[in-house]
Amino acid sequence: MDPGDSVEPHSDKQLAARVLAGEQGAFDELFNQYFDRLYRFALARLRHDPSAAEDVVQQTLCKAIEKLGSYRGEAALFTWLCQICRNLITDSYRLREREVQRSVVFEDSEEIRTALELLGAPDLEDPELAAQRGEVAKLVQLVLDHLPGRYGDVLEWKYVQGMSVSEIASRLQLGTKAAESLLTRARDAFREGFASLRGSASIMGNES
Repeated sequence: MDPGDSVEPHSDKQLAARVLAGEQGAFDELFNQYFDRLYRFALARLRHDPSAAEDVVQQTLCKAIEKLGSYRGEAALFTWLCQICRNLITDSYRLREREVQRSVVFEDSEEIRTALELLGAPDLEDPELAAQRGEVAKLVQLVLDHLPGRYGDVLEWKYVQGMSVSEIASRLQLGTKAAESLLTRARDAFREGFASLRGSASIMGNES
């Protein structure tokens, strides 16, 4: 039996009604009664990652308060909360998979990665190769200069200066996951801008 099913349904409904009425004590009771239990529930499903479990439980309780009007007491409140938590965990895994896929696509793009690293490469002795690298570097720098927010900065820090994700996170006063997410978005923006600009340059070269 789910441990939450031992709770009397009418007490669950009463607690929900008090929360919906805006009673501060009810919010505290909801948190105190269910946070630890939901944390254990989430921890077992998130590879025992304490930080991820805490985040998802906080999200669960926030979402539960938003949806509390739909709780009818057919199941124990803890069971209802677990379902919300389970859905958030599933969404989290899907998001991570998409980010990993986007990151892998970028890292597997030899041309783009090499283009970024050209900015920090030593000068070449071969004049022809140096000229070719210079043209690509100009395109790369142009794209970086026009990327929104800190996208250009984080890409230069990562691929030109060789900073780690944790170092970038520290510089931006972000968590590691937030820095990874920022890098992913920056890579996507760079890929689109570089492809577009490279295509325009090719067309102009052909016309000339």
